[in-house]
Parts: sequence; C-alpha cells; structure tokens
Amino acid sequence: MHDRHTRRFGLGTATALVMGNIIGGGIFLLPASVAPYGTVSLVAFGVLTLGALALALVFGRLAQRHPDTGGPYVYAREAFGDFAGFLSAWSYWTMSWVSNAALAVAAVGYVHVLFPGHDSKGMDLAVALIALWLPAISNFAGTRYVGAVQLIATVLKFLPLLFIAIAGLFFFDPDNLGSFHEGSGSSLGGLSAAAAILLYSYVGVESAAMSAGEVRNPRRNVGRATVLGVLGAAVVYLLGTLSVFGTVPHDKLVDSQAPFSDAMNSMFGGTWGGTLIAAAAVISILGALNGWTLMSAQSPYVAAGDGLFPAAFRRKRRGVPTFGVLASVVLASALTVCNYVSGAGGVFEILVLITTFSATVPYLLAAGAQVYFLLTGRRDEVRPGRFARDLVLALVAFGFTFWLVAGAGYAAIYQGVLFLFAGILVYAWMRARRTVRERETTEGPTAAEGPTAADGLTPADGPATAEAPATAEDSPKEILAP
Repeated sequence: MHDRHTRRFGLGTATALVMGNIIGGGIFLLPASVAPYGTVSLVAFGVLTLGALALALVFGRLAQRHPDTGGPYVYAREAFGDFAGFLSAWSYWTMSWVSNAALAVAAVGYVHVLFPGHDSKGMDLAVALIALWLPAISNFAGTRYVGAVQLIATVLKFLPLLFIAIAGLFFFDPDNLGSFHEGSGSSLGGLSAAAAILLYSYVGVESAAMSAGEVRNPRRNVGRATVLGVLGAAVVYLLGTLSVFGTVPHDKLVDSQAPFSDAMNSMFGGTWGGTLIAAAAVISILGALNGWTLMSAQSPYVAAGDGLFPAAFRRKRRGVPTFGVLASVVLASALTVCNYVSGAGGVFEILVLITTFSATVPYLLAAGAQVYFLLTGRRDEVRPGRFARDLVLALVAFGFTFWLVAGAGYAAIYQGVLFLFAGILVYAWMRARRTVRERETTEGPTAAEGPTAADGLTPADGPATAEAPATAEDSPKEILAP
C-alpha cells in the first residue's frame, strides 16, 4: 500500500529527475575538456546521444513490465536471479554515494567564485558537508518535496544553459572552431578519445526507472520521462558545446577554466558572466545531489525486501527510504571529511574511479535482461510486433554500455572489479541468513531434536542455536509494494 506521500512524481517531475541527475556540474567544463580534439568531439557527442536514447528506450520497455521501485535491480533479479540482482544493487549503491561526495567537492570550487576570499580547508569542508546534507534534509521531508526541489533546480539551471546555447548561435563565428581534428593521429582516434571523456555524460538515464514506484502511472510515464530527460540533456550538451566552440577562440578555449563564463563574456562583454555561471553550477550540483540522494536509497530498499540487503534499508517514511538516505549521506560525508582532513586525495580519486565502472554494471545487466526476455519468447511480457525493434534497441544499449566500460580505463575497471567482488561477502552473509530463516519456516523449530547429519554437524558439535523467527519486515518471501 502507498501512503499519501508516495506517487507524487508526474511526468514533468519525473523528467526533471532524469534531466537533473544527468546534468550535474561537469557540463560547465565539458567544452574545454573536449576542445583539444577539435570539432570531432561534437560528432562523438551525437553518437553517445544515440546510445543513451537506446538505453532510455530499453528502460522504458522494462518499466512497462516491471513498474516498481528499484529499476535495474528489479530487472536483473527477475531475469538472472538473486546474485545478479545483488550485484546490480551493490554497484549502484556504492556508485551513488561516492559520486555524491565528488559532487559536493566540486561545488566548493564554484562557491569560491561566488564568495571569493574565504578559501580555507575548514571552510571548504563546511561548504561540502552543507552541499551533502541540504539535499538529504529535502529527502527526509518526503518525495513530494524531493520532486518540488528537483523541478525548481532543473528549471533554474536549464534556463541559463539553454540561453547560452541559443544566444551563442547568434554570435557564432566559424573562425573560432579550429580544425575538425586537432593533434596527431586519425579522426577516428580523436573521436574515440573525445568519447572517452564524454562517456559518462549520460549517467543518470535510469533515474525514472529507479524510482518507478514513486511515479504516477509508471508504465506510461517512466519511459516517456526517460526519453524526454535524455533529449533535454542532449539539447543542452550539444547546443551548449557548439555555442561555446563558436564564441570562444579555440586557442583560448583549450586552456579555459570556465568555458561558459568565457562565452558569456565574449558575447556581452564584462565579467558578470562568471558569477552567473557559477550560481547556475551551484544550483545544478545541488539539484543533482537532491536526485542522487534519493537514487542512492532505492536499490538497497528493494533489495532489503528480498533479503539481499540488511532489513534496516527497508525503513520508509513519507515515501522515502530514510535509512538508505541516512546511510548514504553519512558515508559520503565521511569520505569528504577524509579527503579534506587527512589530505587523502589519492584515495578519493581511486574511489571516484570505482564509480565510473560501478555505474555500468546495472546498465549491462538491465540491457542483458531485456535481451533475455525477448529471446526466451515470453509473449506475455514482450509484444510480438515489437520484437525486432526491441531486440535491436537492447543490443545497441548493451553495446553502448560495453563502450562505457571500455572507456573507463584499466585502472577504473581493475579497482571497480575488486570493489564489486568485495560485495560477494555481503551477499554470502545475507543469503545465509535468509536460507536459515526459510529452513526454519518450512521445517519448524529443530532445537529439541538436536543436530543431524543433514545439518553437517555431529552430536559433539553441540545443539544448534535457534534464531528469532522471521518478521513481516524482513521475511524473504514477502513481496512488498514499493
């Protein structure tokens, strides 16, 4: 049953959730990041957009058959079982709270632009922690307020970026573009190099599917919100990058620390553009943190209902998994404190690298789940008339995600796999607890009978210890509505 605080996300709010989570703080540096490769980077953006749209359509199809909170976790578990579902939930959870710490640290730099002259390690730490806890407080207030904050933040950051993207076309000077491919090597090599930087621009495409249980009419709205959110982000990315390329001379853009600010100053003169863009960046990051804080709690929430995460993650109030939100913000805060207090920048960078790989695990499993559903011929779950189209989309989405993995680099994959494998111990513990409870449910108490050979114990081992009976909250056999 849903209380009055749930299912507050309409199509507009769900779209804002997707767009707001995709567009974080990175957009404000992207044009300068890809400028060294020339305008071939615009082609790379176009290719990536097609891949992201394919993945968005796959999530929409999957949400039609499973319109439940948890998104990729639900799909992976339904197709491949508990272990695949756990890997999806574990990867997504770790990726989200570590990414939140990175976003909070990124916000500090933009705050310095708005309020110069207050740079100290203590002040920076305070700003980063405030950036983490303000969205958490919004989440504790309930999904109604999460949606309202997300919608407002998305509009406030989308409008100035869209303004630059459109206004820049009127000040566009082709002489500022530079060559199609800069540097040595082939154009294809430049395309791949630029794509490697841009690959994670669309992480967050799954946001509506992840919160499907809180979306009104999810079978209809999740797919639409996902596609509309990706298209909205693509407009900002592509037009914004093109406008900056055409208004800022290429030799200056390569070394720019604030490309959108430089574009504003180039178009209208003065230096006020830097302040405006810094304000938009802070709003953008806070909006992304608002959405990602909710996302960080959704997979553990559903997995806990299946006995694959600790039962505490199942606690929900006002439509929000409160313990999951609290756990994520505390972990992100601890990582942020470690970064500033101990100066463990290397550790922080390693963990951020882990997120680049962890983000792709749920995507691969979700795309693979769609392929599985199609190829097994379960016609009650797949529309026959859409078979060929849906199969092509699923394969493109899988290939796109596979490209994301390849673009993460050897270090990210190596560290990410190690962290992924560390979750196996958590899975073993949770699986063992669930198995014991299932056995007690089916066989009844066995303490009076003592150990048997079937239990792998001898009388010398002593009596088996009886565990508390499963409760309605953590029973693995109970299927709870999100």
